[in-house]
Amino acid sequence: MSLTHLIERVARVDPKGLAVVCGNRDTTWQELQQRIAKLAGALQKLGVEPGDRVAILALNSDRYYEYFFAVFWAGGVAVPMNTRWSVPENIYSIEDCGPKVLIVDDAFVDHARRITDGTELVKTLIYSGDGDTPEDMLNFEALIAETEPVQDVSRAYGDLATIFYTGGTTGFPKGVMLSHGNLLANGLISAADRGGSKDGVYLHIAPLFHLGGFGGVIYMTVMGCTQVFAPSFDPKVMLEIIEKYQVSDTTLIVVMIKMLIEHPDFDKYDVSSLKNILYGGAPIPVELLREAMIKLPNVSFTQALGQTEMSPGIAFLMPDDHDPEGPNAHRLRSAGRPAMGVAIKVVDEKLQEVPLGETGEFMVTGPNAMMGYWNKPEQTAETLINGWILTGDAGYMDEDGYVYLKDRVKDMIVSGGENIYSAEVENAVTSHAAVDQAVVIGIPSEKWGETVHAIVILKDGCELHEEELIGHCKSLIASYKCPRSVEFRTEPFPFSGVAKVQKNELRKPYWEGQDRSIS
Repeated sequence: MSLTHLIERVARVDPKGLAVVCGNRDTTWQELQQRIAKLAGALQKLGVEPGDRVAILALNSDRYYEYFFAVFWAGGVAVPMNTRWSVPENIYSIEDCGPKVLIVDDAFVDHARRITDGTELVKTLIYSGDGDTPEDMLNFEALIAETEPVQDVSRAYGDLATIFYTGGTTGFPKGVMLSHGNLLANGLISAADRGGSKDGVYLHIAPLFHLGGFGGVIYMTVMGCTQVFAPSFDPKVMLEIIEKYQVSDTTLIVVMIKMLIEHPDFDKYDVSSLKNILYGGAPIPVELLREAMIKLPNVSFTQALGQTEMSPGIAFLMPDDHDPEGPNAHRLRSAGRPAMGVAIKVVDEKLQEVPLGETGEFMVTGPNAMMGYWNKPEQTAETLINGWILTGDAGYMDEDGYVYLKDRVKDMIVSGGENIYSAEVENAVTSHAAVDQAVVIGIPSEKWGETVHAIVILKDGCELHEEELIGHCKSLIASYKCPRSVEFRTEPFPFSGVAKVQKNELRKPYWEGQDRSIS
């Protein structure tokens, strides 16, 4: 069974049902299947064979959805590229996985040309925007119109479906390989835990290059409900869409919830149709939850703990545990309980399970556990051990099965739902001629959960201002990864007995008094 069978099923049982909506375009399930089969044929004519990679760099749209399933239909592997990455970062991912075809929309035409100037691997550019097609690109709609539908290649359950790039502990991104089975299992896990109805309307406003966004694609296709696409998050646009299309479900990060309910025009829109918000990236502050429950009285809130390597579902904190005045209000500090079909254990440094209540590193497994990292067997072996993923998150599990995060073993920061590996940022910081040593940590942020903070030791006789260093970093890595603040120091960093910087000691002053020492 492959992901394309989801499309075939819904097109068979609800052919006239509204499948996707984007701006002034709406498509039924039967029409959607035909478009996907035609686009798959076009990709095959362009030389895409089973296992070949096809990349996309675009904002959310119905065409992004069609891209995913057309690639699967043609037997290829989808590679969604991070729209917030710099050109050098995206060139790295292209050079790493070697896609033959790159699809881009209006927002990334120039970005795509700079990518293709930096690598010869991409042979074909496809324009999926609504303007005039650039001379060096093929047109998405023309390819569909000019191509006959082809038969589904029907990839197997264990075949590679997607490569999602995530940050790397060594400073280089890692391509997480997920199979058709991984992603199908995650969709079914979500359906089992969260329920839902084909009569619902789901808004895709979280970016589809993230598993948090793409996971919603699979889950809602399993349910067979209508899916509405917004290019990116804008609270006013979101309010308009909720009212116009009677949206019932969506996925947000915590800061988006805050921006939505605090928008000055919030009370001008009818949002009573909204029933379910799945959120992640950080626990929801109790005061924000109280305010959200007042302004969105019909909404049930669910927190998701996820990781790209788990396609991404690990745990859910369900609506029943979102009562800030109830007897179990303390559970709002937790990340919930294991998702259906997912097992979690807490282990020590020897990977031996520790008793309930004791802190260790979380290991997780399930049918949604990744195949491994693309072209990185050593990092795969370090992370995927006998089918279990070492998450890099430290914490404990209580006697009721709730997991509580305390710290990170892997050197990662989560800011506004984005994973940022400190090594990537440290490489950028230390490449400045005036910098001798640098350590990057996450510090608390009311808005973003965590923000990136650099602690820097300069070379003897050198001077450097915070703004100059941040600007230097922005020329090398995505802006969201760059330090938001810089601390210059002269005393040596604290080192452990094995000569590693003790980042926990550097983080400690910033996190004192916080419920969790990570977001």
